[in-house]
Amino acid sequence: MTDRIADGLPTVEAVAAAEAIGTEDTVLVSGFGGVGYPKATLPAFAARDEDAALTVVSGGGVGQEVDDVLIEADKLARRYPFQTQAASREAINSREVAFHDRHISRVGDEVRLGEFGDPDVAVIEAVSVGEDWLVPSTSIGHTPSFVAAADRLIVEVNEAQPEELERVHDVFQRDLPPNRDPIPVTGATERVADARVPFDPEKLVAVVETEQADDPYEFRDPTDADLAIADNLGDFLEAEIERNPVLAESVYLQFGVGSLGNALMGELSGIDFGDREVVYFGEVFQDGLLDALDEDLLAGASATSLALSEAGQERLFDGIDRYADDVVLRSADVSNNPALIERFGVVGVNSAVDVDLYGNANATHIGGTDVVSGIGGGGDFNRNCRLGVIALPSTAAGGDVSRIVPQVPHVDHTEHDHSVIVTEHGVADLRGLSPDERMTALIEVADPSFRDELRAYHDRATAAPGHVPFDPETAFDWRD
Repeated sequence: MTDRIADGLPTVEAVAAAEAIGTEDTVLVSGFGGVGYPKATLPAFAARDEDAALTVVSGGGVGQEVDDVLIEADKLARRYPFQTQAASREAINSREVAFHDRHISRVGDEVRLGEFGDPDVAVIEAVSVGEDWLVPSTSIGHTPSFVAAADRLIVEVNEAQPEELERVHDVFQRDLPPNRDPIPVTGATERVADARVPFDPEKLVAVVETEQADDPYEFRDPTDADLAIADNLGDFLEAEIERNPVLAESVYLQFGVGSLGNALMGELSGIDFGDREVVYFGEVFQDGLLDALDEDLLAGASATSLALSEAGQERLFDGIDRYADDVVLRSADVSNNPALIERFGVVGVNSAVDVDLYGNANATHIGGTDVVSGIGGGGDFNRNCRLGVIALPSTAAGGDVSRIVPQVPHVDHTEHDHSVIVTEHGVADLRGLSPDERMTALIEVADPSFRDELRAYHDRATAAPGHVPFDPETAFDWRD
């Protein structure tokens, strides 16, 4: 037995641990940003020769050892609130698996309050475990809330994850309302709690030893559009820093997960922040932030997940002494907490599938019907940031589809939730603009090949009276 597992704990093989999961249980799994998820118990459950219909709740994206194996075995009935695997996406869009999307900051409370059903068992990846505590691995997510809510607990201790990850964790567990105190975090890298997640020893039914790496993001190389978006964002931020008193002494930044967000993080060196302290306060820590720390561009970074590529993980693990003081992982209901986002005056940069001429953004559903992943933490930051930015390429499908449209077919972030839209063609600053003025500004950042048709829609919409120009006849059928 590894020295990461305290003596006397019920250490068993994954097959035996899976026996603690009932065929219709609600299962809470660790994991966020594609890392820190359990890798052995659910595949063992999927291999059982019996019918099952599990409900699975995760804090964020997990690997194929959760979603894919259960879907292939036809043992997944319901999934909450975010997923990233192709198999789960296909099963949800074909309605074989029921799916419900939620803002990440709220999931921990909702699980503890039974809003996704009675939480039967939590399956959590850790780097070590004791009689009444565990240390999470490469993400925290909603692990503290899941452990508190579940009737039974299975801990997978993964030797492929360095035990030194304990040095970056800050696990502050909040009480439920109405007994909730303010979160005492006053700086991005301030530690206010222990690195361990406590639990009732009576809950622990199994400890499983594993040694399997995460299956994390593989970020694509930045496209020309990504780099142009980064340039436009950088120019906008430099001007905003000079005029906005909130940013006079320090700049707190957040970027959404994914290749575009990672590319934008990687371009921070091109922005002149002057002598201001630059801090990252978001939900995911990606490869681009390692570069920013190495170049001394960042004073520190706070997140809930080390959503790194395989190379990024190796880099952080090998340099844990270098990064441990500057990187803090927190629970997702702290990393995404509206009060902290507002307290620090965060500038949040997230993406979308498409944005309409009124300023509404669709972040989750292609064509308004096929889910991509989920809203994640984008809504937490867009609505509560001092300055919310949506950054996206102006086209999709090789340029055949405009991502600036008259009316989005699904609304995740309303026109009131963010302030600025950035594409490779420029910046639409929507602050203080009337609906008609917003339309004009957004047409100017659309791809030039679509602007005439968007202007034609604008002319049709403004031909009738009303505060919001709208043409219901062509809002979804606007192209000749």
